[in-house]
Amino acid sequence: MQTPPISPKASPLASTPNVRTILKEELMQACKDLQRRGKGKSPQTPKQSPDSNSKMISVADYLLERLAQRNVTSMFGLPGDFNLGFLDYVEDHPKINWVGNCNELNAAYAADGYARVRSGSLGVITTTFGVGELSAMNGIAGAFSEMVPVLHIVGVPSTSQQKNRPMLHHTLGDGRYQAYQTAATQVTIWQEYIGRTETAAEQIDLAITKCITEARPVYLALPTDMAEQKISSERLCTQLSDSQPPNNVHMEEFVLKTLYDLVQQARGNVVVLADACIMRQGIQNEVTEFLHLTGFPVFATPMGKTSVDETWERYGGIYVGELSNPEIKEAVENAKLVISIGSIPSDYNTGNFTYNIPKERYVELHSSWAKVQHGLYEGLGMKQLLPKLAQHLREFRPLANKIEIPRFESPAPQEKHNKISHAWFWPRISSFFREKDVIVTETGTSNFGILVVPLPKGSILVSQILWGSIGWSVGSCLGAALAARDEGLGRVILFVGEGSVQLTVQEISPMIKNGLKPIIFLLNNNGYTIERKIHGKYRKYNDVSNWKWSGLLDVLNDNEAFNTESFVVESKEEVDKLLNGEKLKDDKGIRLVEVRMDTLDAPKALERQATASKK
Repeated sequence: MQTPPISPKASPLASTPNVRTILKEELMQACKDLQRRGKGKSPQTPKQSPDSNSKMISVADYLLERLAQRNVTSMFGLPGDFNLGFLDYVEDHPKINWVGNCNELNAAYAADGYARVRSGSLGVITTTFGVGELSAMNGIAGAFSEMVPVLHIVGVPSTSQQKNRPMLHHTLGDGRYQAYQTAATQVTIWQEYIGRTETAAEQIDLAITKCITEARPVYLALPTDMAEQKISSERLCTQLSDSQPPNNVHMEEFVLKTLYDLVQQARGNVVVLADACIMRQGIQNEVTEFLHLTGFPVFATPMGKTSVDETWERYGGIYVGELSNPEIKEAVENAKLVISIGSIPSDYNTGNFTYNIPKERYVELHSSWAKVQHGLYEGLGMKQLLPKLAQHLREFRPLANKIEIPRFESPAPQEKHNKISHAWFWPRISSFFREKDVIVTETGTSNFGILVVPLPKGSILVSQILWGSIGWSVGSCLGAALAARDEGLGRVILFVGEGSVQLTVQEISPMIKNGLKPIIFLLNNNGYTIERKIHGKYRKYNDVSNWKWSGLLDVLNDNEAFNTESFVVESKEEVDKLLNGEKLKDDKGIRLVEVRMDTLDAPKALERQATASKK
């Protein structure tokens, strides 16, 4: 690639916490001076020459300050020789903690989990050129698929090496230094290469803004010699905006009137479907206001679970097309109008595409477009539309309140045996949950089992239903736990199978090291149950080695420096005793509970999905 010349190399900033703190105080004072003099500029219109009162700081510090402004407190990744200089700045930053992962794939999972729980912020992963970034790519692709804002910072060879292309380690040996960034274009919404001091600040601002507003991963390449280069700090005085462009007034008015007429024709017989992008776009408050003002019954999709309060009296449960419980299916499909908010119409999210809702009775609201029956309205965002729509439709509340909906309950069945079944376990575990718990579930039995139980108010479900990468939940749990601690949320509870955990088990080690205290329920059913249900019920490729799970935390503990405890339960009686006792109620350290189940036992929702997948 053609690389423009850069400014002469500046001396690196002294890497001590005191110097960093002093720098931050100076930046804040400089910003105040600039704002008082009316010289602060919009991030979209950078000055070519820095103001004489602005401070000169390194590119690395500029990037980190921008991330800190977006409430990023944890950075995931691994060191490599092309990012070590940048990591000095990270480690010395007063607000951002370097977590340190066991491999890059897990680091990407952790950044994903962090972003899902830290609404309005983003997850950040730093890797090295080639070998590191490619290892992370599966995790980045998952974040792209499920619309999660993750910034991938990649330490790359210096600008002169990029220009001359010597046969460096971590290259393909053919001079294609851009091969990895080219690959990244397929799984990121935006890519930036920081090669010039003149544009570095603008590029960083654009990358972060794109990541947040588009709710997708962004790739940022930082050459080794650029991290310490000096640039003006002036742009830091203006906060980055995450606002969406305003809706077209005339289009919005037309859609509001159209929807009013449709609701009137339906005589208020309207159902709302809550989906994943409510959480991805951070519009839970707008949706809650809309539901409370209108009184419309609301159901969620699997990916939309906990996007609305599941304890609310007008919440009816999970709709999954033909795979839904009969009373839920009837309530949704018999409505005269269905308003879908933030939908992601994937196979597992729609019951293998079995929605039985005619287009004439279906409305979709999205982050930047809406579809009303057969009409498409581009540039019409739901965040701005919903408050106005709530006011337009609030008069229908008396009619909406007359619509009866099934109560979302999941009592534990009375089984004659004492074995732990999925049919019994998930309703039983639901009483263990508390308000504001963060619940992480793995692809497979856990993702399906959690769907049938109501979760407490303020709880957050973190799951990966569309991408479905086995082992994702363990890395994601690390990021989710760090974000939950920052947000002041409740406990973090992970449900993962003994097969999936073997892919990413190392990430329990940094959980312990960082003082995190998740409760891990390890469901041991002797192999890949979801795969057995789809194909190869007795095939050995669905078998896994059975580890001594009760000793796992001892192995991953840092020379037994932290408090951990493990349990094994094999019967309903043992589950009850553990859940009712004190062992899991304290927060002294991480806890692991091995739950032993029959090999072919599975949640009913998984059984139905597996049958549908075979067709």
